[in-house]
Amino acid sequence: MMKKEINIFFTALMFYTRIPCPHWIDHSPDYLNQATRYFPLIGWIVGLAVAANIYLLSFVFTPLICIILSLIISVLITGAFHEDGLADVCDGFGGGWTKEKILEIMKDSRVGAFGAIGLLLAFMLKIATLTALLENNLWFCLKTVLLAHVSSRFMAVTVMFTHQYAREDATAKAKPIAQELSLTNFLLSAIWLIPAFLLFENYWILAVLIPMYCMKIYLAYFFHRWLGGYTGDCLGATQQLTEIVCLLACLAVWNVFAL
Repeated sequence: MMKKEINIFFTALMFYTRIPCPHWIDHSPDYLNQATRYFPLIGWIVGLAVAANIYLLSFVFTPLICIILSLIISVLITGAFHEDGLADVCDGFGGGWTKEKILEIMKDSRVGAFGAIGLLLAFMLKIATLTALLENNLWFCLKTVLLAHVSSRFMAVTVMFTHQYAREDATAKAKPIAQELSLTNFLLSAIWLIPAFLLFENYWILAVLIPMYCMKIYLAYFFHRWLGGYTGDCLGATQQLTEIVCLLACLAVWNVFAL
């Protein structure tokens, strides 16, 4: 049992990051489907790496430079896995007017104007928000980074739990994880969210879940309306957009309550 869980965890680590894994880990569709339970845990790993870099760099550089370098670290760790999904969604929905055309554009590996603009705006929002958080309070900024990475990945999991997969063809990026998410795996993934909130001393931080889940509901509705469900790119876009919402919400909570 323990060996199986280790396999499932490393499968998640291999699929969602560029972190080296043991050579005996393969692309088992069954393990990849179950690996969803560790998606928020991957957020802990990436978030801790980013937070550690912000902390160390803050002794040497200005807040703006710290944040930009930390985002580079994040992209290197994940291989821009979720950012690629956001770009594809922007291109697909920006240039397609039917389900077939949207999916065709989203499968194209090239980044178009809509994708480039979407990524630029997303990174600008992240940089501006994180810089403001770092200028206000270092420790609150670090805790926010962890919460954003963990909770945004959980929001992507909720889409898998509440909606169906859109594609039927074998070329889909997320085909191995497109099976119906069990209640057990959903609840196990939710557990990783609890310590992220316990880092904060004020219960008002729970308020950030409201705009995040509202964003998730809207995105899920939007994807279902146009595609009949979600795709791997849709999950990546959901993670990125809810991460930004979390950062903005945390900044708003700080400005209102000065936690």
